[in-house]
Amino acid sequence: MADDTLTDFAREPFTHAGRTHPVLRSGTGPAVIVMAEIPGITPNVARLARRVRDIGCTVVMPDLFGVAGRDPDPKAHGWTGAAVTGLRAAAQICVSREFTVLASGRTSPVVTWLRALAAHEHERCGGPGVGALGMCFTGGYALAMATDERLLAPVVCQPSLPLAVTARRRRSLDLSPNDLGAVRQRCAAGLTVLGVRFRGDRISPADRFALLREELGEAFVGVEIDDKAANPEGQLPPHSVLTEHLIDEPGQPTREALDQVLDHFRARLLARTA
Repeated sequence: MADDTLTDFAREPFTHAGRTHPVLRSGTGPAVIVMAEIPGITPNVARLARRVRDIGCTVVMPDLFGVAGRDPDPKAHGWTGAAVTGLRAAAQICVSREFTVLASGRTSPVVTWLRALAAHEHERCGGPGVGALGMCFTGGYALAMATDERLLAPVVCQPSLPLAVTARRRRSLDLSPNDLGAVRQRCAAGLTVLGVRFRGDRISPADRFALLREELGEAFVGVEIDDKAANPEGQLPPHSVLTEHLIDEPGQPTREALDQVLDHFRARLLARTA
């Protein structure tokens, strides 16, 4: 794979409460906010966004860290280039006060900006509401955004914060008790939260999905995939279900997970507009 030019996406700034980040947009129809994993909007993330766009949604990708379109695979830029790509994204996150990495029971400040972006895109695109898909570092953001009633289709992919360095953090979420309570109320009223992960993933531990089931009950639909179903060409152990470790072929468990995610958006954002 090579770098993605992203020429089929329009790039524009979005500002809220004094914070500005670039946003990449493409498509028509109800909005879905697709939030990249580290190291940013890679070609695999862009490919996923296009799949969301192609079902009839406006896909919106906040460019929060990294270099949009850059391929982190060593085959594209060598091992040094791959390391620099990852370290650059990590450095941006570490110096920014918008991201909470270690603390449990806290909602990252950037979520306020993301909620405002979702509200803006709902007004701009129309439809019954907005979808949100977060992955790894941003996985929990899709859940935290669901405090807003305009968020109708949250997808939590391998949520990795807070970093699972202790047993307590493995069984915790990166949102405040008040936000969790608001999401719990919305789930009681009919919201469905979809989650996906590999069973053996230590970065996104099983304890976290167990906690989501306890907190949200049947409103949380957790899809857990055997590690052996991961794309063997991935550079890291099985983790990124919909991007690096996706085998995009019919009958493959990761492809079935992707189809379930797309169906989640169809049912909650498109079926109501048909």
